[in-house]
Amino acid sequence: MKLGPATIERVIDIDPFELGLSFLFPGAQLEDLHPHAALLAPDHIDFDSANLLLAIQSFVLRVGGLTILIDSCVGESKQRDRRRDWHQRIGTGYLSALAAAGVTPDDVDIVLCTHLHADHVGWNTRLENGRWIPTFPRARYMIGQAELAAWQAEELRAPGVANHGAYVDSVLPVIEAGLVETVTDGFELTRGVAVLPLPGHSPGQIGLDLNYGESRHVLFCGDAIHSPTQVFKPEWTSAFCANPQEAVASRMGLLERAAQDGSLIAPSHIRNAIGFRVERCGCDFRPAYVCEAT
Repeated sequence: MKLGPATIERVIDIDPFELGLSFLFPGAQLEDLHPHAALLAPDHIDFDSANLLLAIQSFVLRVGGLTILIDSCVGESKQRDRRRDWHQRIGTGYLSALAAAGVTPDDVDIVLCTHLHADHVGWNTRLENGRWIPTFPRARYMIGQAELAAWQAEELRAPGVANHGAYVDSVLPVIEAGLVETVTDGFELTRGVAVLPLPGHSPGQIGLDLNYGESRHVLFCGDAIHSPTQVFKPEWTSAFCANPQEAVASRMGLLERAAQDGSLIAPSHIRNAIGFRVERCGCDFRPAYVCEAT
């Protein structure tokens, strides 16, 4: 996708990534989505199995002379005992997919971590001679200040336990390498690219607000929206949200804004599209998918 001076590409790690509807969204009812089947199936939900269909992926944003990698997926060789599909993965092809997008690890200027869950930071590091080293050695790894503080506190409370142990193997090594820069709301990575506060799913989740000209925006929103199902049901919060009330507020803010100004919303786990715009439908919302644009 080319948008004014910016280009956006998706780099896939896992697709589809299937999760039961009621597993991810406790209390959600499949029948509530039947009226929206034409917009949700077959890409985003399997109505026969009641599974959500997600992707685990990175966005590569090129703008202002920078190559920005937004989130780094699951990674390889990571000890993830509680998720068999993430555990000790090898030969995934992620770096080859990145190369196919014209990006080598040395080309990445910024790794933007929307939040520090294990499926968003895995390729921050790679295993070399028994040590975790930064995958992107020239990059600044940008993490929300509140997000990093929350996970550091959790790590002190229960070392190596929370979040599949991702802090130890995917965050701490880049801190020790001196590559981490903490950012706060509104921080500009370059002209027209600013940090967007989106707390709730995690304590200090952030996104990016890309202004690509004449009040046109792309809102990279991490897991503030997991699935287009939440456009129809924004009150559905994930089982992994740190603060469900904040998560709903962040999601509603995104939807309200997009409906008003036409912003393109780009969630981390969207399949087969860069993202979607939002239309008003009475008092509710509906997604309008966008695969390509110029």
